Amino acid sequence: MSIVFDIFNYIFVAIFVGVSLTWIFFIRTMLLTFRDTPHLDKFEKRQHENPMVSVIVPARNEEKFIAKCLDSLLDQDYENYEIIAIDDSSDDATADIIKQYAQKSSKIVYVSARKKPDGWIGKNWACVEGYKKATGQLLLFTDSDTKHSQNVLSLAVSHLLSLNLDALTVIPKMLCLDRWTKITLPAISTFLHTRFSALRVNDPTKKTGYFFGSFYLIKNETYRSVGTHEGVKSELIEDGALGKKVKEAGFRMRMTRGEHLVEAVWARDFDTLWNALKRLIIPLYLQTQGIAVGIFFAILFLLFMPFPFLIYSAIFFGSSTSLSLLFAVSFLATILIYVAALVETKGLQIKQKYALLWPVGSFIVVCGFLSGILQAKSKSAVSWRGREYAMKDQIQDSISV
Repeated sequence: MSIVFDIFNYIFVAIFVGVSLTWIFFIRTMLLTFRDTPHLDKFEKRQHENPMVSVIVPARNEEKFIAKCLDSLLDQDYENYEIIAIDDSSDDATADIIKQYAQKSSKIVYVSARKKPDGWIGKNWACVEGYKKATGQLLLFTDSDTKHSQNVLSLAVSHLLSLNLDALTVIPKMLCLDRWTKITLPAISTFLHTRFSALRVNDPTKKTGYFFGSFYLIKNETYRSVGTHEGVKSELIEDGALGKKVKEAGFRMRMTRGEHLVEAVWARDFDTLWNALKRLIIPLYLQTQGIAVGIFFAILFLLFMPFPFLIYSAIFFGSSTSLSLLFAVSFLATILIYVAALVETKGLQIKQKYALLWPVGSFIVVCGFLSGILQAKSKSAVSWRGREYAMKDQIQDSISV
């Protein structure tokens, strides 16, 4: 029996050696990403015109946030722009608030989205409905729970034109409205930073493309060339899908840091957080089941499993050489995880005490991803923004893997 336990322990020793090496690579990548990702407000400015910008703001049941978003957009120091605010069949006062703002300011165009056709995700349909009213040479897509600094639009336009880009996205400061969001954000941010690193997005030799839905500026002709949001109409993660299409089409895109310029809400409560986690993994599963399952187990062992194995090996420490080695490598993996957590919390500008709660946060993330895979496997619906979307026959083939 002891031989069986030794084999079991040595298998996980090997696994956690791999986990530790992976975390060393991740930490290096995170440090390089934070250091080398260009800032929106740091670039060599060149002379350029100030083209019309159409700011497209889809909104569904956003009565708590839409006013602050519109206030920040109306306060921009860029002059040549319009704001197209779309009510996406809201059940609350969102439409009334937009109408009030449209009556007060000629810059705001109110759009009531028509009934969503079958096969469309609601936000994607709302973006297309807003785009039909756009007159700008440049398009800025932003979320209705996003707050913008006074100069962010002028900086984004100048950055894009000075560097002759076709599209530009800004990494926002992620606002956490409840403790569960704060606990899980370091873990989920690590997942996003490694999968959609700005270093990969900004490298023209890499296939990785991604937009942050809270802020991406794109040339009108580029948007049309990739099929507008109609080209990603059934995508749950439409910003990532559209970013990938832009990159694959050979257009020049750039991801920049702008945490001091753009603030976006990550999740508002536990239910929203849970659905957001499922929304991240379901497109992967629907694209390639094997890869999605593999990513799930990788996340399970990278984010969470070192902690229970550290406890297990500590309890029986010294009873065998295999357990002593297991304790050593699981302890090393745990230390590396906390180093990464501290790097993330500093980069995210949230209190570092939440790094200490990584085991809780990572457990929630793993459970959320597992729930998403089970939903996709059973072809059941995904809940998002008060709508249910059936997953049957909805292949999410526009997300980078």
